[in-house]
Amino acid sequence: MDEPNIKEVAERIRLLREDCDLTMQEMADATGRTVQEYAAQESGEQDLSFTFLYKCAKVLGVDVIELLTGETPHLKGYSLVRAGEGLAIKRRAGFEYLHKAPHLQGKLAEPFVVTAPYIEEAQDQPIHLSYHKGMELDFVISGQLRFAYENHTEELGPGDTVMYDSGRGHGMIAIGGEPCVFLAVVMNPEGEII
Repeated sequence: MDEPNIKEVAERIRLLREDCDLTMQEMADATGRTVQEYAAQESGEQDLSFTFLYKCAKVLGVDVIELLTGETPHLKGYSLVRAGEGLAIKRRAGFEYLHKAPHLQGKLAEPFVVTAPYIEEAQDQPIHLSYHKGMELDFVISGQLRFAYENHTEELGPGDTVMYDSGRGHGMIAIGGEPCVFLAVVMNPEGEII
């Protein structure tokens, strides 16, 4: 499956916002941005994080996959996605996300295989922290990961797992001179259907 085009995704958000009769201010408030920041993302001038897309989808009453692809998930019982396949999403300074169940309806979680690039200049910098409601489970498949959770830092290797309240500040970078591949399962708060 091709990677979603930022301009196309942004246009879907705009059209759905207008169809739902929501103002940019209401969307900015719902996504935790200023109107100017929201407008830059809705116009496709700025990259769209998964957290931003998830918040937009929730307000607009659609599955996040509908924003990404323009298609409504249609599988009801189960979803099988083979190795190396899925919905590719490139976001956040080279991070690559491969959504592993994009066509399944009523998901209680969003499963991704994530490749975090090794970036030399990021090694001595503070790790960017993200926030989104719910919980997240990250399982390292290969490489090494430095995980930051508020003011705590942990180093993880293959087979290590971390699960956390993703509404609090969290972030990660690859360490050890090579990319890190991990399974990230983003769980929706309070069992709401995504």
